[in-house]
Amino acid sequence: MTSAGHNFERGRSLLEMMERIRAFEEQACLAAERDKLVLGAIHPSIGQEAVAAGIMHNLSKEDILLSTHRGHGHTLAKGASSLAMMRELLGREGGCCGGKGGSMHIADFDVGMLGANGVVGANITIAAGAAHAIKLLGDNRIVVDIFGDGAINRGPFLEGINWAVVFKLPILFVCEDNQYSATTRTASMTAGEGAAARAASLGMRATTVDGNDVEAIADTVADIAARLRAGGPPEFLHAKTYRRTGHTSFDPATYRPANESTEEEKKNDPIKRQRAVLVAAGMSEANLQSLHENAQKEMIDVLKKAAETPFPASETAFQDVQDIGSPAVEAY
Repeated sequence: MTSAGHNFERGRSLLEMMERIRAFEEQACLAAERDKLVLGAIHPSIGQEAVAAGIMHNLSKEDILLSTHRGHGHTLAKGASSLAMMRELLGREGGCCGGKGGSMHIADFDVGMLGANGVVGANITIAAGAAHAIKLLGDNRIVVDIFGDGAINRGPFLEGINWAVVFKLPILFVCEDNQYSATTRTASMTAGEGAAARAASLGMRATTVDGNDVEAIADTVADIAARLRAGGPPEFLHAKTYRRTGHTSFDPATYRPANESTEEEKKNDPIKRQRAVLVAAGMSEANLQSLHENAQKEMIDVLKKAAETPFPASETAFQDVQDIGSPAVEAY
């Protein structure tokens, strides 16, 4: 995107958020795993930061977000505390979910983040339900549901979108297309013309955007959000980006061509692209470096503080556990 008509302050804010997301994953999440503070898998979104930053820039705290197993960036950009998120990943007291959800199931109802989901595509029907509730309540809120390209080959994709179109729900479905479904190139296992075409076939307005251009994403979602808030029907956004890491932090991604990730970084890294936009608009290299260093420092400090936080008290293990509706009690 050129600097013509560029909103400098918005552009700076978008870059700052992308820097924070990347620093959170590189300086906190992956560092914690390296130091064996996180024992399970981390699903990084390095290279995909523009999608989170561009979309969330247009949402309020009251709007609803549903995300995927690769949802750190979405959650942070929606307004969640980086410290509470890191405590959650480490299973510590004060985590977003009390230390019980971890990376793949992070949620923060206080900022409208209904939750990440470890089941591919499962959040689509949940999002449709949330949007239906909003419509029944008459609230002027919208729902944004983000899923990966692998989800379009699962049943909930059809079910959720069909339901949203039939009932004209205030929801934006976003396919964050990083080109890989776990360890398989999505194009090799997807019939037809892909995500946007499938949504359009159900009568939904479908827009495709460069998923590495944070300005274009912010502009596109601003228009979509305005239509939804004005009572418009649900819409679909296909944002094509690239997953720089393997499926998880443990995955060496040997199924990809050897230089593919490096070449994508050179051509399409969203942070580098936004820096270039801001330089063209008059921002100094010193200010750019300051944004980068501040994000790095924040997340290094976040990991340190989270690691110093105690684990939850043992009695909290029995909190948040459903204790009604047992078939043994209800049926007999």
